[in-house]
Amino acid sequence: MIYRKYSVPSIWQEMDRMQREMNRMVNAFQPERSRTAVNFPAVNAWTDDDTEVVTAELPGVDAKDLDLNLVGDVLTISGRRSAEEPGEEVRYHRRERVSGEFSRSIQLAFPVDSEKVSASVENGVLRVNLPRAEADKPRKITVKS
Repeated sequence: MIYRKYSVPSIWQEMDRMQREMNRMVNAFQPERSRTAVNFPAVNAWTDDDTEVVTAELPGVDAKDLDLNLVGDVLTISGRRSAEEPGEEVRYHRRERVSGEFSRSIQLAFPVDSEKVSASVENGVLRVNLPRAEADKPRKITVKS
């Protein structure tokens, strides 16, 4: 006689399964216009002593559809990504790419010289170079004896 081991799923596995099922049902009935990408575009930012660099993933966004604003030490990236329209007779099986207007604000690490800011887009990645303001750069003070 062969015995099979039968295991009962834990309560946590069952709760996880129920949560996934509820999410699936809510997403199926939620109108597309109310779905938003909270963190679009994905952003990386890093600094050295003289510059802060901000990069943002913007696939499918033309440079002419981008708007960059710098107010104080906050950089705002905004724009519009157009929707793909495959035709009237198609049915989507999955539609995850968000289209429409977006805006993302990033608090910068230090004040920047707005006259020297530069931006470029290459392969769907925006790169913004933000040089540190001269007045904010650390200065060495010589002590006289």
